[in-house]
Amino acid sequence: CRCLERKKEKERHVKANAQDYNDKFSYADNHIKTSKYNILTFLPMNLFEQFQRVANAYFLVLLILQLIPEISSLSWFTTIVPLVLVLVITAVKDATDDYFRHKSDQQVNNRQSQVLIRGSMQSEKWMNIRVGDIIKLENNQFVAADILLLCSSEPYGLCYIETAELDGETNLKVRQSLTATSDMGDITKLMDFDGEVICEPPNNKLDRFTGTLYWRDNKYPLDNEKMLLRGCVLRNTEWCFGMVIFAGLQTKLMQNCGGTKFKKTSIDKLMNTLVLWIFAFLICMGVILAIGNTIWESWIGRNFQVFLPWNALQSSAVFSGFLTFWSYIIILNTVVPISLYVSVEVLRLGHSYFINWDRRMYCSRTDTAAEARTTTLNEELGQVEFIFSDKTGTLTQNIMVFSKCSINGQTYGDVYDEFKQRVEITEKTACVDFSFNALCDTRFKFYDGSLVEAIKLEDPAVQEFFRLLALCHTVMPEEKSEGNLVYQAQSPDEGALVTAARNFGFVFRSRTPETITLCEMGRAVTYQLLAILDFNNVRKRMSVIVRNPQGQIKLYSKGADSIIFERLDPSSEDLMHTTSEHLSEFAGEGLRTLALAYKDLDEDYFDVWTKKLMFASTVIENREDQLAVLYEEIEQGLKLLGATAIEDKLQEGVPETITCLNLADIKIWVLTGDKLETAMNIGYSCNILRDNMNEVFVISGHTLLEVQQQLR
Repeated sequence: CRCLERKKEKERHVKANAQDYNDKFSYADNHIKTSKYNILTFLPMNLFEQFQRVANAYFLVLLILQLIPEISSLSWFTTIVPLVLVLVITAVKDATDDYFRHKSDQQVNNRQSQVLIRGSMQSEKWMNIRVGDIIKLENNQFVAADILLLCSSEPYGLCYIETAELDGETNLKVRQSLTATSDMGDITKLMDFDGEVICEPPNNKLDRFTGTLYWRDNKYPLDNEKMLLRGCVLRNTEWCFGMVIFAGLQTKLMQNCGGTKFKKTSIDKLMNTLVLWIFAFLICMGVILAIGNTIWESWIGRNFQVFLPWNALQSSAVFSGFLTFWSYIIILNTVVPISLYVSVEVLRLGHSYFINWDRRMYCSRTDTAAEARTTTLNEELGQVEFIFSDKTGTLTQNIMVFSKCSINGQTYGDVYDEFKQRVEITEKTACVDFSFNALCDTRFKFYDGSLVEAIKLEDPAVQEFFRLLALCHTVMPEEKSEGNLVYQAQSPDEGALVTAARNFGFVFRSRTPETITLCEMGRAVTYQLLAILDFNNVRKRMSVIVRNPQGQIKLYSKGADSIIFERLDPSSEDLMHTTSEHLSEFAGEGLRTLALAYKDLDEDYFDVWTKKLMFASTVIENREDQLAVLYEEIEQGLKLLGATAIEDKLQEGVPETITCLNLADIKIWVLTGDKLETAMNIGYSCNILRDNMNEVFVISGHTLLEVQQQLR
């Protein structure tokens, strides 16, 4: 049904404050349902699921056979009682599980949200919210539906959200409304808002949104940075207003859920197989006994017709044997163990309580015990054969620290003694004194004084290096008091790099949608922000284009070294080789690396490119492909500045945990975007790779065929 709906809806048209217009399209309401059954469907669906168990199906057939008097020597009562007992016990368990799903759905559907109705904000249940409604969110509230951010209590329509329920990440994300709608903070302006959004149909892509807002004869491009998705929580923002684009089962969160499936554990499959073998054994016994009966009736039985006359059904010895076969199937029914399923259900229940009672799984700090939400959890865990794990934030602490860097062919970050020998950095090693910088972050520690000396000597390469770090990012600053800066970073990497630039004298102070203000060695400098070329998993780089106070247009770019090196001007070739050696050295120490480069842009060329960008950013079809081509065009002929190296420490207990999992013969895969050397270093430090392994080898193929050949 959902697939048909998706095929039918090519693009979505949503008009604000125009319910009659939106109702024409029959969009889904905001009611959700995750339960499997209702009162009418419970009995047929549950019985259908239960009769997928071979023993249940066998006993149903047996019951039908026992109702035939010619072959049944046992009362049908002896079969129906255990069968009904098993079906009822399982049905009660399934009904209880589904009741809690219904209860959860009801709780979510009855949550309250403030909706703009006829000129005033009214409290409304979530399930009554409809596409096109304008709703108000307050701090720490869950987002009720997928909404387009219109304005917020923060300057420039900014707001912060936590997306843990969508992607598991607890660090805050920044969302920003269009400049055109960011000042609509009062009810009157919101009532007058009649913009129409034309966007993609419902889909399950959490990181992507393509749409255009048509309002007051203007077109405004919309992307994921303007959307708040259902499941997010508003944080550090007093209030915000948004317009509902997708509701209920059409929200991206629900599109990713899928239907509730009937799952069979390996124990269920094993029991089905065992019962089939037992059933086959029973058939064999029945056939042998039926053949014996036919032979006996042919040779001996007919001699007793004087005392036991044959009736019409016994006119043939073969037919008598056929009836006897079914009689034996009924008589020997205890061979098939229907009680096995009951025993297993009781064991499952017991095991789930053992998990709940496990003291080693109790967290005293939060007073939280483990909770098995399904009785089959124990055997489901026992089936685990492979673990696919992310590295950053899962194996590591996700606390990034700026550790080393390479600028213009010179490395910084190591400490040397008077004999020019490298010294290991410990807690006793003296830190660099940043007292020359009133805006420094006192928690930041760096141990190589030569980098501060280079900054003080106004080395142009070093200054441009830190200027890039202070400009090329998506961090939002919050100045709680004069000089007391707090950075809200979407990724800890960016936070670490911007904090490093801050301490070395290039302080990121504030941003608006059109400007970025830095404090460079004590002087306030405002850059005009002309374009942001976003990072994504394909590009593996991010760029910003700014105009400095002198009127020069510059492009600053940072990203994976393999990507940046491909786009360098030939004049940077020698520096590239030197920096590449430094990167390999950093990666060998398990550090996360990025390459930095810049480019001066010609005014006329940039004007032409901007016009192309404006056109591409308002197209619905293939918008991302067209933008990628434009980004690729301008990010060529870059000049290399250097590279950064960030440390991300492993969490406590990771090597020990992986050792235990290896003992359980579980195969572990770790996904990382690091360089090969970094990945190998992390592999050894967390015990995925071990010194006692015979041979550690690298598969570097880019096609299926290459990988197959290398594995062989």
